[in-house]
Amino acid sequence: MQLLIAANWKMYKTGEEAVSTLADLGRLLPSPPGDRQVVVFVPFTALAQAARAAGPGLALGAQNCYPAEEGAFTGEISPAMIRAAGGTWVLAGHSERRSLFRESDDFVGRKTAFALRAGLQVILCVGETLEERDSGGLRPVLERQMRGGLDGVDPAFLPSSLAVAYEPVWAIGSGRVAGREEILEAHGLIRSLLENRFGAAGRGARILYGGSVKPDNAGSVLGLDNVNGVLVGGASLRAESFSAIARAPVPGTGR
Repeated sequence: MQLLIAANWKMYKTGEEAVSTLADLGRLLPSPPGDRQVVVFVPFTALAQAARAAGPGLALGAQNCYPAEEGAFTGEISPAMIRAAGGTWVLAGHSERRSLFRESDDFVGRKTAFALRAGLQVILCVGETLEERDSGGLRPVLERQMRGGLDGVDPAFLPSSLAVAYEPVWAIGSGRVAGREEILEAHGLIRSLLENRFGAAGRGARILYGGSVKPDNAGSVLGLDNVNGVLVGGASLRAESFSAIARAPVPGTGR
């Protein structure tokens, strides 16, 4: 299984800035290590320029989509539009979409299933707030988000086209990384939910960790059980730090 190293640029970078960053990344990371797959999620407005500038072995994705082929959905982008611009991946259910734009678990599930059927690969994001964790809500939150997010997903799309990213909301952009036991607990729970839903296909699906991932902690995070990649926010905005994460050695594995 290849590790999936993903960058989420959020609402940063114009098309020109994206091209410049990708050029720097191409010099620092001419091709990803053989055991790793790298994807960069760019703003919609930068996607076509970024697709033309991306080096070999680098995939591009969009940060959101709407679950319809076309229609009167002002301000929305369809999976077909993403593919036409050069994107092959999309995020679904990022914590900022859930909290700032009030996206429900059911709506996230509709987007996930539709994007997969439309030919995109999807990273489904799940995770709890600090209040939910402190109140013992980790399991019910992940169960609810996974149930809604995977509703209608055909098992045929696993493991190649669907990954799940665990992003504890309290660790995103805070500089605080979930501890070893916290990550192991959450990823183990997600794995069991995937297996219960999809059987053998769920055992092969990749689970990513996202939450203040940086070059100095990426290797130790990637070395944990049921961690098959990382979703990187702030540290992905600079080619130097993201390339270091993409190359980060995993202790004790030879990777």
